[in-house]
Amino acid sequence: MASPNFQHTVYIGTYTSGEGEGIYVYRMDPDTGALSLSSATGGIKNPSFLAVAPGRRHLYAVSEIGDVQGPPQGRVSAFAIDAKTGGLTLLNHQPSQGNGPCHLSVDATGRYVLVANYQSGSLGMLPIQPDGRLGPATEFVQHSGSSVDPDRQRGPHAHSITPDPTNRYALAADLGIDQVLAYRLDLSTGRLVATDPPYHADPGAGPRHLDFHPNGRYAYLINELDSTVTALAYDAAAGALTEINTVPALPDDFDGLSHTADIHVSPSGRFVYGSNRGHDSIVIYEIDPDTGGIALVGHQPTEGKTPRNFAIDPSGKFLLAANQHSDTVVTFRIDPDTGTLAPARQVAHVPSPVCVRFLAAAR
Repeated sequence: MASPNFQHTVYIGTYTSGEGEGIYVYRMDPDTGALSLSSATGGIKNPSFLAVAPGRRHLYAVSEIGDVQGPPQGRVSAFAIDAKTGGLTLLNHQPSQGNGPCHLSVDATGRYVLVANYQSGSLGMLPIQPDGRLGPATEFVQHSGSSVDPDRQRGPHAHSITPDPTNRYALAADLGIDQVLAYRLDLSTGRLVATDPPYHADPGAGPRHLDFHPNGRYAYLINELDSTVTALAYDAAAGALTEINTVPALPDDFDGLSHTADIHVSPSGRFVYGSNRGHDSIVIYEIDPDTGGIALVGHQPTEGKTPRNFAIDPSGKFLLAANQHSDTVVTFRIDPDTGTLAPARQVAHVPSPVCVRFLAAAR
C-alpha cells in the first residue's frame, strides 16, 4: 500500500499483447520520485495512450486496435477516477472513428475527447456526458495525401491531436503527409473546422507529437522519421505555425537505427525534452526566452530499451521515462538550472509501458 505522504497519482498505459494487464496506477513519492503500485485495471486491449480530463474525475484511453485494410475497430474508453485511491472504474466505450488510435486529448472545458487514428489517418471528436461517459462521435475527419518515404508515408497517419492553450484550435500532426493541420474547435456543435494552410514539415520528417510552451507563443514538434525537433512560433489568433529552427535529436556520431517519439516542455518553460527509440535516450534542449528557438544541451540514456513516451511531474523536479521493450519506467531528477537529467535510482517494472500521465494532488 502507498504511504500517506505520496502526493501524485501516476497512470501508465501499456500494450497488452504480452504480460501487460492494461492501465497501471502508481503513487509517486514527491521527494524521491519512487513509484509504488496501487492497482491495475484490465479488460481493455492495448490502452496505449491516456488523457486525464481537466476536472481530475475522469480518464480516457485509446484501444490501439484495428487492421489498416479492415473496417474501423479502434475504441476510446472512459473511466471514473476514485478521488481517494486514484483507482479506475470503466464507464463505457465508443468507436474511435478509425483504426489504430494512438493519441487522444481532452479539450480545456472537459466537454470533448479528441482522438487521432494512426492506421487510417483520421480524427474523431467524442462528446463527454455529465457523468463522464462518452457519447457517439460528433465529428470524423479523414486526412488524405502521401509523402516521400515509400514505407511509412504511402498515406496519411494521424499521430496526435493537441488543443492549443487558448482552446480555440486543435493541432493534428500527421506523420504520413508531413503536415500539422489546425482545426478550429467548434464546441457548440462538436465539430473540427479546418483552417488553411497547414504547416508543412520537411519532406520525410514525419511529424509525431507537439507540445506548447507555457507562454502559448511557441510550440515544439518532434519528427519521427528524420529524428529532429522543430521550434515553432504560434499565432493563436489564426492557429498558424511558423518554423523558428530545427535541431537534430541524435548525436552527430550516432549511425544506428533510431526514431523519435514523445516531446514535452518543462513547466518552467526553459527546456524541452524528446525521446529517442534506438539511441534509447532523452534529448535535452534549452529554449531561448527571446526567440523560442532551441539549442542542444545533451542526451541522457534512459537505462532501458525503446523509450516510447515520458512525462514530467507537475513540480518539474522529475522526468519518468517509459522503456517499452525493457518493461521499466525509470525516474530522473531534473536540474532546474541546466535542464540536465540524473538517474534518481528509482525503477518501476511495468510490462510494455507506453504512456505516462500524472494526476497532480489537490492543494
